[in-house]
Amino acid sequence: MDLFEEIVRMRRAGQRGALATIVHTNGSIPSYESSRMLVRDDGSIAGTVGGGCVEAEVWAAAKEVIREEMPRKMTFSLNNEAAYDAGLICGGTLEIFVEPILPQPRLYLFGGGHVSTALGRVAHLAGFSISVIDDRASFANAERFPMADQIVTSYEQAFEKVKPNASSYLVIVTRGHKDDMRVLEWAVATDARYIGMIGSKRKVISVYKALEKQGVPTEKFARVHAPVGLEIGALTPEEIAVSVTAELIAIRRNMEPGVKHKMVRLDEVPTLKHE
Repeated sequence: MDLFEEIVRMRRAGQRGALATIVHTNGSIPSYESSRMLVRDDGSIAGTVGGGCVEAEVWAAAKEVIREEMPRKMTFSLNNEAAYDAGLICGGTLEIFVEPILPQPRLYLFGGGHVSTALGRVAHLAGFSISVIDDRASFANAERFPMADQIVTSYEQAFEKVKPNASSYLVIVTRGHKDDMRVLEWAVATDARYIGMIGSKRKVISVYKALEKQGVPTEKFARVHAPVGLEIGALTPEEIAVSVTAELIAIRRNMEPGVKHKMVRLDEVPTLKHE
């Protein structure tokens, strides 16, 4: 198996893994420099870095690298240590670099207005693939979103075809409460890594309350970032795009966003009346 072809396949399929590579050797070891082993998220492997206990330790470290999405370097000294290779004394040292293999993150923009066009540009520069969903063809099109490789002109079609996973980021910036509600109701039931919704705190609370009345459990909203983005005093669409992209990057890198809007909790606000 060509490991690099398998990595390409995994990334396209939205799968994660870790690649372990022998980057330095000294003396006699049970493998050779540049040997590689690919560990998939399900624990299966392809390739080898020499077998034995070394490979077992690398496999365990690879699982942690996948979970933490952070690389690490491992050093093994095999001098007179038979335990490292099932009884074979190799008399050498080796360094192994283990790096995460991650799918390219994809940003789904629900709404094709001015904020979305700015956000599409900025997020694309930050390494996100862009999908745009809007039921108005005059807003969701290649002319407005040349960076997008997927454009859908029906929310219902998107709900059926889009299957968010751990590399999916959803930002809800539709033109009104009604569309916000139906997109959010769908979004909180997915496996998306990030869900954000634009709007004032009052608007966010209103949407939550309305969805609660429709039977969506309150705890579903705990993972929603709303109002969306870091608090940097953003006013223009371009400034808002920077704010939101910064938050996306922080989530992507497993960092807790340092300065951001406080996420709205229903138990911290008074009950709103619905007309």
